[in-house]
Amino acid sequence: MLFTLSVQLTAQTPDSIKRLKEVVVQAYPSEQSLLKTSSSAVIISRAEITKQAGNTLVPVLNSVAGIRMEERSPGSYRLSIRGSLLRSPFGIRNVKVYMDQFPLTDAGGNTYLNLIDINSLAGIEILKGPDGSLFGANSGGVVLLKTLPATSPGTKLDADLQSGSFGLFRQSARMDKKSEKLQFSISQAYQRSSGYRDNSSFSRKYVQASQRWRYRDIAELGGLVFYSDLDYQTPGGLTQAQYLQDPTSARPATAFLPGAAEQQAGIKNKTLFGGVSHQTSISSQFRHVMAFFGALTDFKNPFITNYELRDERSAGLRTYLEYTSNSRNSVNWKLNAGLEYQVNHSGIKNFGNNRGSVDTLQAADEIKTDQNFWFARFTAEIFARLNLEAAASLNYFRFNFRDDNVAGSEFNQRTFKPKIMPRIGLSYELSENASVRSTLSKGYSPPTVAEVRASDKQINTALQAEEGWNYETGIRLRDASDRFFADASVFYYRLQNAIVRRVNADDTEFFLNAGGTRQLGFESEVSGWVIQPKSSGAIRGMQLRNTITLNKFRFSNYQIGSQNYSGNKLTGVPKNVFVSSIDLQFPKAFSLYFQHNYTSEIPLNDANTVNADAYNLIRAKAKMPVILSAETQLELSVGVDNLLDEKYSLGNDLNAFGGRYYNGSAPRNYFFGVKVSL
Repeated sequence: MLFTLSVQLTAQTPDSIKRLKEVVVQAYPSEQSLLKTSSSAVIISRAEITKQAGNTLVPVLNSVAGIRMEERSPGSYRLSIRGSLLRSPFGIRNVKVYMDQFPLTDAGGNTYLNLIDINSLAGIEILKGPDGSLFGANSGGVVLLKTLPATSPGTKLDADLQSGSFGLFRQSARMDKKSEKLQFSISQAYQRSSGYRDNSSFSRKYVQASQRWRYRDIAELGGLVFYSDLDYQTPGGLTQAQYLQDPTSARPATAFLPGAAEQQAGIKNKTLFGGVSHQTSISSQFRHVMAFFGALTDFKNPFITNYELRDERSAGLRTYLEYTSNSRNSVNWKLNAGLEYQVNHSGIKNFGNNRGSVDTLQAADEIKTDQNFWFARFTAEIFARLNLEAAASLNYFRFNFRDDNVAGSEFNQRTFKPKIMPRIGLSYELSENASVRSTLSKGYSPPTVAEVRASDKQINTALQAEEGWNYETGIRLRDASDRFFADASVFYYRLQNAIVRRVNADDTEFFLNAGGTRQLGFESEVSGWVIQPKSSGAIRGMQLRNTITLNKFRFSNYQIGSQNYSGNKLTGVPKNVFVSSIDLQFPKAFSLYFQHNYTSEIPLNDANTVNADAYNLIRAKAKMPVILSAETQLELSVGVDNLLDEKYSLGNDLNAFGGRYYNGSAPRNYFFGVKVSL
């Protein structure tokens, strides 16, 4: 059972019922109406996030068409936008992630999304498909995490306690304050669980502060800082026989290697991240933005075959100018131009793993990564109907490496050719309630530090960046009362030099370029208020929502040795995903929320000889507010996850040696909560 206690100053705002006309995309330098943007953009409000249990982002992001988020064990996240997880044994690759103005993705290509506590987020925006115009190297898309909520002036304080199934305990606190000139937020959280499987415990301590201060009418100072202490165990993959016999077990020992529990396999990550931004209106037409950011990471990974220590230091800046025309005729336009620069230093050492303790040094390397890009973006609104976007970025990437085990060794350099990532987008408003769009964009993603220097402890200088062209068209519809909304798109992505993961017989991994992919997909979202929110009646509101993801992703020119996988389904990608939900509102603000996720079978190896079974996940949550006084409100909630008690694996180990593909996920579990608002 899950228990939640929350204390809150000032009442909540029901932003889950926002009208479409109020919804804007903030990922770009200037806010843009969702209906008018040429991008396949998705906006997730804080209210949508809180409809779920509240301790993981997985069900929140998996409700979005084209997004697949996996969690092999608590805290072990993987995220993919319109593509495969072949590059990601754990973590996130080929997707660019920002927190407010600051890149969470470092120069080495790593994104530690599992450091972030869900309570610290005010909302999420997702741009699907490659978008390097303002965001640089990525071949999948862009995710923007927002920390400051769009609230009315005042002070709000949240404090939460949770306890529940599989040893779950969670505590968090958050304060939001907004005045005419200043807005800031401070949050803190602690979460732990013992996990469903053996050797799958999780622990995270988190604190974050963010602010926006308009100290002059024309100038604003922003800031973000967080510290996260993450510690979780990794139970390891099971063979099909082991998974069917006991899905709760950790990877057992063999005649050649010890087991995951014996070696105390896991991840320990302590990271301090911070950034400062400044923007000023130089004139009525010119605006300048500057941001500085950096991070320090202490990373430890006791694994079955070794014990890895990483000391990572990152720094960077982002700056751009914006010019807005003051035209009052039929054409209004804006121009943005700027630079983002990042550096990362990684000191990596591998030792023997003696039952979770550091043993003899095996290898030691230093890798210095330098990544920067120049960008420009031109947008124009013509006759108030046609919206044009023409943008491009010029991307530079290189890394220097040295073997610290060899006395007097010099740094060697691997430099990649500069790459231009163009983007052209058109959006045309057929009427006030309908628009069509089309984009052409190029994706580009160089190898990450974790791929250049994988667990086989070799520096791989042969890896090439993956790149390709994405073609897309779509349509958005709504009704005049904003009661109904629909968004559908079709895309075709041709990727070359796809980076894939392979596993050696000793269970160490390495990466290589393996031909390309042909990715044809369809995505749609339809939502509507069957019964619009009202103040009377037995049912005072009913909203239905459905997303559809159809993938026809295939390998092309993909051959490893004598094995030719051309034409095979892309490993790790389900053919179909359907997510449906219903939100019911009753008298006294009592509400019920149901979500159903159907995911079709998933190929687990490049040969397509093994597939994970399809599964159906149903989640439900009920909330009952109780008004204690004019300023005090109590909210009770109860819910269930995996209602059908499905036996499934939400995070598969792709192309795993010895057929160890499966990581069993939790069976049916329940939660209960109490919340107080002042």
